[in-house]
Amino acid sequence: MTVYFIGAGPGAADLITVRGARTLASCQVCLYAGSLVPGELLAECPPGARLVDTAQLNLDEITAELLRAHEEGHDVARLHSGDPSVFSAVAEQMRRLDAAGVPYEVVPGVPAFAAAAASLKRELTVPTVGQTVILTRVANRATVMPDGEDLDTLGRSGALIVLHLAAKYVDRVVGELLPHYGADCPAAVVAYASREDELIIRGTLEEIAGKVKEAGVLRTAVIMVGRTLNAEQFPDSHLYSPQRERHAC
Repeated sequence: MTVYFIGAGPGAADLITVRGARTLASCQVCLYAGSLVPGELLAECPPGARLVDTAQLNLDEITAELLRAHEEGHDVARLHSGDPSVFSAVAEQMRRLDAAGVPYEVVPGVPAFAAAAASLKRELTVPTVGQTVILTRVANRATVMPDGEDLDTLGRSGALIVLHLAAKYVDRVVGELLPHYGADCPAAVVAYASREDELIIRGTLEEIAGKVKEAGVLRTAVIMVGRTLNAEQFPDSHLYSPQRERHAC
């Protein structure tokens, strides 16, 4: 058997990849986080598949479910919201499977920040304005940040910063980024990106915290801060430039 860690996408059921949907349809067991993964996706599972909501399970209990499926010879779809490569808690599950000798594969998905950028109708990398995107979060009581990855340090780059799992701490985010980005720097918060209840909040860095609290956004949101969010005056990219040399194959 094989465990497939599948990126379920940011929220809309039709944003799972074709490969992800096909893999899901072939697995006799599906583990999913009921609080984050759209229920419509479960319709892709084959008839009679065993469905396990992991929202209330700890790592040991999740691992036990994966090992049980392995012992029974069943392929497993392990659905994770967004893309497994960022803030997915997949690493510790793969470590457990490595120790147990259980094979697994990873099927990428659409990450939340990409869905948020699409909703904002913005390219996050704009010529001469910004070519770097930092994906990060803020420290909390559960998980500290490594040395050198605090917002004050990262903010010195001036790059577009995308924060996951940080809406609850928006005041802290603003306070740490203001000295580096300035009060007038564009900021945006997208909650429930791609879902029917999606909420987009735009403003300057100085005012975004108040707008977020007024809207009551506490979770399932990404915060973006950077000049590319409202860039209008910038040169066309070299990719499609008439001056670029093009050679026929």
